[in-house]
Amino acid sequence: GGNFRGNVCIILDTEEVGSTTLIHVFLLLGIKIELTCITLLVSDILRTARAAGASRIFLATQKTGNARLLTVLDDGQGIPAAQHERIFEPRVTSKLDSAHMDKWGMHGRGMALYSISVNAEEARVLQSEPGLGTSLTVATDTESLAEKTDQSTFPRFEQEPSGSWAMRGPKNIVRTAAEFALEHRGDLSVYLGTPVEVAATLYQLGLASLSPAVRAFGGDDAGIPLVKRLALAAGPDDLADRCEALGLPLSERSARRILDGAIVALDPLTERLAAESFPRQTHRPSERRRNSKNARSLRLAPEDIDALKRGIGRLMEPVAEAYYLEAVGEVEVIVGQEAIRITVPIRTTL
Repeated sequence: GGNFRGNVCIILDTEEVGSTTLIHVFLLLGIKIELTCITLLVSDILRTARAAGASRIFLATQKTGNARLLTVLDDGQGIPAAQHERIFEPRVTSKLDSAHMDKWGMHGRGMALYSISVNAEEARVLQSEPGLGTSLTVATDTESLAEKTDQSTFPRFEQEPSGSWAMRGPKNIVRTAAEFALEHRGDLSVYLGTPVEVAATLYQLGLASLSPAVRAFGGDDAGIPLVKRLALAAGPDDLADRCEALGLPLSERSARRILDGAIVALDPLTERLAAESFPRQTHRPSERRRNSKNARSLRLAPEDIDALKRGIGRLMEPVAEAYYLEAVGEVEVIVGQEAIRITVPIRTTL
């Protein structure tokens, strides 16, 4: 019945924890929970995006020495700018917060973000706007937050003697993400890969969903969801800068390969899981794209490229007049494996 003063720390082995509800209760009481494995942290990252109403979640991960970098991007409700720093504090959440029940227990966005910040070396909101999604980066130290040595083996379903199917594979990051994706199939899609692979996937998503006019005159990105903004890049250096701002570090060379279509977009984890488990019954979309590329690479004759440049120049004349623009160089045509990219250098005349 008296007042308690002091610090309490509880260490939980996440291999034995079946629910994060208990963890979040301890955090509400001001008791620090130290996780011993990264998988529960990954679960909280994914559940945070789901709690924000995301229909697509992109998780990029890479390891350098003992440092693990995790970046999650989603197309959910976003976080107001005033809460970008405070969102990781205990009992602080946005007005968009809601609670969900899943197989891990009751989950609220606010406590998950606090749990992430407590157990990570660093956790930051890189970009987020209400209604336009969120980019969040988390850095961990594998010496203090352990992870399985095998982070490359993809899980797969195997049939038990009883006839039922069970997921098999090391309890690594990809299995954690795959289990989450399977749990919420039909509600959202999860994509997992390296920063370069995720950047290529986001670029292709933007190309497929934004009109050429928006990509050409997108301006300051206003109103464009975060997960589609990479398609607004004007060139390799601009794309690399945009990726860096989203927490997807890559070289300008990798950026050019993305623009040229040389890096295939990721498939959703549920499709990858089906392809790994039932290879005779499924065929990944990315594999079909690879096969079609290998069968025939696109090539344009120099005279056809010149004709294309002239045609684009003529088409640009009324647009330039209407928007007070003028060309400042030759039209550039880049023929990729899955797309022809045309760049028209311009400047305003106002």
